[in-house]
Amino acid sequence: MIVIDIETSGTNPYKHSILSIGAVDFSRPERTFYGECRIEDNSEFTEEALNVNGFKINELRDPKKKRLEEILNEFIDWMKPIADKTIAGHNVSFDADFLNYSFKKYKINFSFGHRVIDTHSLVYCSMLSKGAEVPLKNERTDINSDYVFSYVGLPAEPKPHNALNGAKMEAEALSRLIFKKGLLDEYKQYKLPEYLY
Repeated sequence: MIVIDIETSGTNPYKHSILSIGAVDFSRPERTFYGECRIEDNSEFTEEALNVNGFKINELRDPKKKRLEEILNEFIDWMKPIADKTIAGHNVSFDADFLNYSFKKYKINFSFGHRVIDTHSLVYCSMLSKGAEVPLKNERTDINSDYVFSYVGLPAEPKPHNALNGAKMEAEALSRLIFKKGLLDEYKQYKLPEYLY
């Protein structure tokens, strides 16, 4: 399983661009990937997206940064040793849509499947199994990533978001939800809540 988090210039893969990719090899969590690139020439950005990921407007088109195609190919090379390329994360369908669109755009012969492992679903099911009330907003689940992290005993993700940091926190949350134990030493000071056992 590969835990993935990306940062983008907006929410639409057809109009916006990947700005960074972070990933953790879940079976060998010491193996991580981080790639950062400039915005694609024909892509747009939103202030809201930049507020989330912390990229500055003048950084977006920095010619010293790699092109998206370069970091996609580096990411493919990094993934080669991983047998199970099922992806996981929080709201990971978003990441898969951007990545799959970008692979296709650059004629890279790879695609993540439609089956993903999502921390939202795992927390939702965990809460139901324990008879806990699932938080709702507008009559729909309101389990965001910071809620997931709190549920498994982790602090909120530092702001602005960073793709590798997000992938690491999501990998740690997945381990706590699935195996009832931590994964990464950098989070060992945060105890698992008793209700996870």
